[in-house]
Order: sequence, then C-alpha cells, then structure tokens
Amino acid sequence: MDDVMRALQYRAWHRGTREADMMIGGFFDAYHASWDAHERALFAALLTEQDVDIMAWAIGTQDVPERYQGPMMDAFKRLDFIRTAK
Repeated sequence: MDDVMRALQYRAWHRGTREADMMIGGFFDAYHASWDAHERALFAALLTEQDVDIMAWAIGTQDVPERYQGPMMDAFKRLDFIRTAK
C-alpha cells in the first residue's frame, strides 16, 4: 500500500466514533484494492464530509449529493462490508 492509500486508510478508521470507524473504515478495507485514481480521489473528498452525513447517505436517511452519486455510493449503501461481533 502506498503512502496515499495509507493516509486514506488512517482517515477512514479514525473518524471519532466507533460507528463511523466501522462503517467508513470497513468500506475502505473492503473496496480500496480495486479503486482507480478517480475513485481514490472521490473517497478522499468523501472523507472531508461530516460523519453524520456520510452515514445518513449510506443508510438512506438523507439524499446523496450529486457529486457522490454513483457506483461507490451504491456499494456504500449495501452495508455488506461491516463486520460485527456475534
């Protein structure tokens, strides 16, 4: 993993709440290996948004802004990447 991806990983996993860490960090872990430069830039931009907004877009309680609509947010909405303890 290069320095840019390590920085994105850190930012994804250190959001401030456990719930945001699990959702955003889990998404990074599940999908980052397949991202191209555009998708890395889109994820970096997403990380500048407020956690409550990102989480609301993912669970569908707020409309996703046009700039984030597309395959990445569609994958985010599936929430099948979150690992929980049983």
